[in-house]
Amino acid sequence: MTTGDAPRRWDRTMRRRLARGEAAALGELYDHYGSLVHGLAHRVLDDEQAADRVTREVFAHVWEHADAYDPAREPLRTWLAALTNRLAVRRLRATETAALALGGPGSSEDLERKVRHATVTARADYIVQAMPAPLRAALELAYFQRRDYRQTAADLSVTEDEARRRLRLGLQLLATARTPPPDPGAAP
Repeated sequence: MTTGDAPRRWDRTMRRRLARGEAAALGELYDHYGSLVHGLAHRVLDDEQAADRVTREVFAHVWEHADAYDPAREPLRTWLAALTNRLAVRRLRATETAALALGGPGSSEDLERKVRHATVTARADYIVQAMPAPLRAALELAYFQRRDYRQTAADLSVTEDEARRRLRLGLQLLATARTPPPDPGAAP
């Protein structure tokens, strides 16, 4: 068994447990992914209470529609992130549309720009959190501490070529944040 099989096995087991209605499984799932879901929702909505509501909606959806998740298609983490983004964007659009209807500032173009920006930001955050620790560490050194590849190599005790490779791969992964994810197909 490869190391990639263990998470997929956990995902399949979790789906079966949720489908059987095991409340303990929902608690375990929340413990495992609650901060990810809340963080992504907060990133899109920039509102703590709205992020709390979306987090509850996501886990309620999972509880009520456990069969909507297909472990053969994607990891549970990815499915939850896509579901969170979809529900958060829906809430953002509803909130902004209501504000526009009441004569608030902005336009529908501003709303769509805000939604696109929030979606890209949330995807970038998810990508960084999901990438392997060596890539994340290299990006954090280069971005937050403004290290060049030589300094990054020294800080990580790797060769300069390895530091360049990690930075290049990390940036390539981040560049995919602008590409919309495939539609998971399951409407909430």
